[in-house]
Amino acid sequence: MSDRLTVFKTYKLYVGGKFPRSESGRVYEVTDSKGKWLANAPLSSRKDARDAVVAARKAFGGWSGATAYNRGQVLYRVAEMLEGRKDQFVREVADAEGISKSKAAAQVDAAIDRWVWYAGWTDKIAQVVGGANPVAGPFFNLSTPEPTGVVAVVAPQKSSFLGLVSVIAPVIATGSTVVVIASEKSPLPALSLGEVLATSDVPGGVVNILTGRTAEIAAPLAAHQDVNAIDLTGADAESARELEIAAADNLKRVLRPQPVDWSADPGTHRMTAFLETKTVWHPTGSLGASGSAY
Repeated sequence: MSDRLTVFKTYKLYVGGKFPRSESGRVYEVTDSKGKWLANAPLSSRKDARDAVVAARKAFGGWSGATAYNRGQVLYRVAEMLEGRKDQFVREVADAEGISKSKAAAQVDAAIDRWVWYAGWTDKIAQVVGGANPVAGPFFNLSTPEPTGVVAVVAPQKSSFLGLVSVIAPVIATGSTVVVIASEKSPLPALSLGEVLATSDVPGGVVNILTGRTAEIAAPLAAHQDVNAIDLTGADAESARELEIAAADNLKRVLRPQPVDWSADPGTHRMTAFLETKTVWHPTGSLGASGSAY
């Protein structure tokens, strides 16, 4: 018999590239599908939500100003780091969702592949949704996508890791920053993801992860004047309606909840949902037989 004491892990929030405890000092018990205690997770407060928005706004200028190619490299680095910690995430997902290790491994593999998917899209999405527009007159008319800004995300409640990655990655791939509320019942994979992001090349504040009561944290984020968009994927129908009303106060973009098969091809709609289109007119000068003159 070993007399060694197990070292229990203290889970913390991930805000601004750091790991603070909840401002309120509160925690709540996280259990597996059979009711077995797994850990205590931070119970975020409204102040934590506001601090996360401040961190996301501070990081937005540098992240949106980075080249799309550089953002792709950063996202790919996250996939590399996850690959090295795969066993940990398989265990956490299996415990969180009450599924077998083989099914959890398939979800973790899919989540890693999703990071790679969005890493490949960073320098291509502008070519797909932007372009030159035909106009009547001596003008160039060019439309280019730009990131929305700070995006609040209510993560899926049942898909603790694959669904989480599927709502975070498209937001940051296109240059926005994110404040995400992790699954209330299964937050541990999200908090572990924060550890991966901190040791990868993702700048502090680009992704901020909160845990706790979704209803308590989502309301101040939906009403926050410095949040530009909100993804309500993990909200139930009643709370989604209330959050959408609160979001209308400063004309936030809203992605309404809808049934999603997280294992399916993600497509591009989660990237385009949080992009603004800027259209620029530029005179071509005189048009003669030899072409344009500037």
